[in-house]
Formats: sequence, structure tokens, C-alpha cells
Amino acid sequence: MDPQRRDAPEETPEALLTPAEVAKLFRVDPKTVTRWAQAGKLSSIRTLGGHRRYRHDEVMSLLERSQAARTAS
Repeated sequence: MDPQRRDAPEETPEALLTPAEVAKLFRVDPKTVTRWAQAGKLSSIRTLGGHRRYRHDEVMSLLERSQAARTAS
């Protein structure tokens, strides 16, 4: 048996973005991103210090949907 092979999948940390990073992608103010989270448009994770973090996959999905909506209109 190969010692490098593992039967259990490795857990990789989920990619998280700060409000400033999300805001830069959408070209909005970071406070707008916080408002989206409060409105339920985007879910957030709170750090131990109380700061918001956003899942990279969810942010990219929202970005794609918003770009598609702009293209369609």
C-alpha cells in the first residue's frame, strides 16, 4: 500500500473574502456588502473578533448572476 495515499479526504479550508475584497469585485463600498449580508442577499461568517467574511464560491456565483442580469437588460 502506498504510504502517500490517504483513505480519508483532506479537509481544505474554505476560501473566505473580506468585505473590502468583495466590494472591490463588485465596485461598491464595503458598507454596501455589509448591507447585502443584512438583507440576506449574501451570507456571511463571523470571525471570533466579530468581523464578517464571505464565501468565495457564493460571492463568485452572485457576481456571475449580477453580470448576466446586466447583459440581459
